[in-house]
Amino acid sequence: MGEMAFHEIRFPANLSFGSVGGPERRTEIVALTNGHEERRTPWAHSRRRYDAGLGLRSLDDVAALVAFFEARAGQMHGFRWKDWADFKSCAPGAAVSFQDQEIGMGDGVRRDFALRKAYASGPARYWRPVAKPVEGTVLAGAGHVELRAGVDFAVDMATGVLRFAAPPEAGAVVTAGFEFDVPVRFDTDRIAVSVASFQAGDLPQVPVVEVRL
Repeated sequence: MGEMAFHEIRFPANLSFGSVGGPERRTEIVALTNGHEERRTPWAHSRRRYDAGLGLRSLDDVAALVAFFEARAGQMHGFRWKDWADFKSCAPGAAVSFQDQEIGMGDGVRRDFALRKAYASGPARYWRPVAKPVEGTVLAGAGHVELRAGVDFAVDMATGVLRFAAPPEAGAVVTAGFEFDVPVRFDTDRIAVSVASFQAGDLPQVPVVEVRL
């Protein structure tokens, strides 16, 4: 998706608060004649889906949703989405720290490091790329020493790439902490709302899907 097709604006966070969503994986399963099965996935990364309709509380909320939908030209332009269940580099109840996530190892030359978040369980670990950090929330360090934002490092908010003013020393663990949004688009070309049904508690379905950048 090109830069023109992505708008660096967040869907109203108060509307996404009540949404339901989470990661989706694709697995191809082939049953073998001996009763075993082969499993493989064409996706290196999961993709998240949400329903933006569930967070609507009033007709004013519906109007805000419709305005946002129109301004994005429906499915045309991507946008930022706050996933209230997963928007920090640390546990939901913890405070962001510069040592939350390991994003690389210094070699004395490299200055650019991409933000990422680990999901670990047992011996398995999945690294999720983080391309849309939230302005003013990114902390970083090298060799267990916290560095200063805007002085020792800068962050590209559109790509999630962190650039150090001086390359971290060889062998120094590079870490970061941050809040982040999910890059998404609407997964429908229409929003159907009836005032009577909305007042009766029937919420419109407004699917939103994560985009690859």
